[in-house]
Amino acid sequence: MAQLSADCLNEIFKYLDEDVTLNSCLLVNSIWCEISVRNLWKNVRNYKTLISCLPKESKEILLKNKINITTTTITNSPLFNYVIFIKSLSIYNIDNMIKNILQNYQSITPQSLNHKKYIVTKEIYKLFMNKISLRELYFNSYKIINIPNINFINYNGAKDCLRFLSKLSCRSDIYSEFFQQLSQICHNIQYLYITFEKIISKGLPDLISSQKNLKHLYIMQSYDCEDLSDIIHSLTKLYPDNLIKFELYGGKHFIPLSFISKFLNLQELVLSFDYNYAIEGFKNLHNVKFNNLQILKFEYAYPKFELIKFLEINGKNLREFYIGNNDDTLNLSISEFCPNIRKIFTIFKNNELGSLKNIFINCKYLESIKIWCGDRYLNDKKVLDIVLNHSPRDFYELKLYYVINAQSEITPEELEDFFINWNNRIPQKSLSFIITKGSRAKSLEVRKENMEIIEKYRMLGIIKKTL
Repeated sequence: MAQLSADCLNEIFKYLDEDVTLNSCLLVNSIWCEISVRNLWKNVRNYKTLISCLPKESKEILLKNKINITTTTITNSPLFNYVIFIKSLSIYNIDNMIKNILQNYQSITPQSLNHKKYIVTKEIYKLFMNKISLRELYFNSYKIINIPNINFINYNGAKDCLRFLSKLSCRSDIYSEFFQQLSQICHNIQYLYITFEKIISKGLPDLISSQKNLKHLYIMQSYDCEDLSDIIHSLTKLYPDNLIKFELYGGKHFIPLSFISKFLNLQELVLSFDYNYAIEGFKNLHNVKFNNLQILKFEYAYPKFELIKFLEINGKNLREFYIGNNDDTLNLSISEFCPNIRKIFTIFKNNELGSLKNIFINCKYLESIKIWCGDRYLNDKKVLDIVLNHSPRDFYELKLYYVINAQSEITPEELEDFFINWNNRIPQKSLSFIITKGSRAKSLEVRKENMEIIEKYRMLGIIKKTL
């Protein structure tokens, strides 16, 4: 391993997300150390080290303003130029870090905190804009932490720093200059996550419409945000072939969804609305053919008849389908129109066991399913029987969620029989057996004997994952 090239090591270290693993690589040799630091410092890790990277002029400005952040931190030169490795910035984390610096290292009144924080913030962002090539920017907590309006995108080097920004997460009520200036610099954002508040600042629609390579768009509409018409108009100006994942969390608000029909290359579509009237706009999509759509999710409300028609047209391509509601007609449609589905979450009532059986029989490539158990939903013992006798050959993951006040009816003997018979299936596959529950639910693991059986078959390799 020590003879591997620097490029090869860097590629390997990208996958070592655990700090402990990367920290151990620091001690191997100088090359390993530098590459480890490069990966560890993709995010700002230590405020003392960050302050030590400030140029002499900035340190003098801090001292001139009686911002005494320990002599050692100010004067010592760091081992590496850590700042140049930074690829991801969180405005909230930086603000919180600066506040902690000031409060920990000197006595400060609330009145002077904001002024001193402004000075330190300004110098740090000067450093960032001049030294780093940013890939990810998170600006989500603007109102909560009262961040000073520092137009860091006007600083020297800002254009080069932000030119290759590929991921932006923000709120709609950030000061307008931020969006206006960013829309002039950043045209290749691939991942855009926006929470829309009551105020939608000028420049945000332009930032959206100016993107040439947007692949993943996440929109969260708060209850205070009443109108997204300008935003929807900006979405119609996007390059339609690039967007492959769209998540829309509309809450209680009605949103016309016809604009989604432009994005014919979508691979994943998530629609989350609290009420049926809010998702009525789906009627403009039910006849649209999305040839590449593989994942479809409705978290709460869903358009029953339009969705069935949509599945009739697009179900054959679907690999994952999630719906957080119960509808037996819809479940029967899944078994009829989604033959290639791999993962399903849908809800069955206790008299709909036949619909579950039909899905297992007709969806021959099914690998994973999540099922609600207890109360008015399915009986867990009957679910295990259906899984054992009717699940397809590639099936490997069963998720049981016990609803509030549910009572498991599975005995230790029945559970052991299930695992013995599962082990005798052809082909043999280890089962990922995942159990979650609501409050006051008594799921099957409440019995000590059941847990001993689960552990026994986990050790034998028949179960590969439990929760």
